[in-house]
Amino acid sequence: MRVNRILLSGALVVVALVIQVSVLARLHLPGAVPDLMLLTVLGLAMVYGHVGGALVGFGAGLLADLAPPADHAAGRYALVLCVVGYFAGLIKPENGRLKSATGPMLVVVAAAIGSTLLYAGVGALVGDTAARHVGMTSLLITAALYDLLLAPFVVPGVMALARRADGDPLTEANSGGKADISSGWISSGTGMRIGGQRSGLGALKAKARTRNVRVGRIKGVKRL
Repeated sequence: MRVNRILLSGALVVVALVIQVSVLARLHLPGAVPDLMLLTVLGLAMVYGHVGGALVGFGAGLLADLAPPADHAAGRYALVLCVVGYFAGLIKPENGRLKSATGPMLVVVAAAIGSTLLYAGVGALVGDTAARHVGMTSLLITAALYDLLLAPFVVPGVMALARRADGDPLTEANSGGKADISSGWISSGTGMRIGGQRSGLGALKAKARTRNVRVGRIKGVKRL
């Protein structure tokens, strides 16, 4: 990954973790907790692609595993966010432009449900039975609902910052397209192209006159 990507991803992940631990975790909402770390990883993955998304997800998850008050095995959330970041990066469009918000919203819902199931599954493999004492259905519904409500305020901003720090390729492409269109408008709207056609017609007329003069001279010579 580039240096600017690493710096931006690290800063966003740290800010998301601080807000996650100090604010969201203390709201005591019913069911799950809004996962700001997950949304940050999703926004970065949809700009950096599947490889960058997997790396960002692993780093963010590992930081969350080590940050207090973590009460689970280290690497558990890192695995979850690594997988989520990889699959979220697969929907990155070729031109960097998302046609609508429907796709990202579906990705948020799928990531919220998939990360909850994967986290519970990895916990069952390592002997963590805490998920059995919590209603999995209500946990999945609240996780998807909270993340979906929070996503419009997080994901677009993260994607915009990632594009700008990465050189803003989308803006550059758009500006290049506008320049081409404007140059076409100028050439067709100011008469420059018409002037070129007129100069071409003038050149053809001059050539015709030269030919007529030459023909007249030849005829005059024959008459003599």
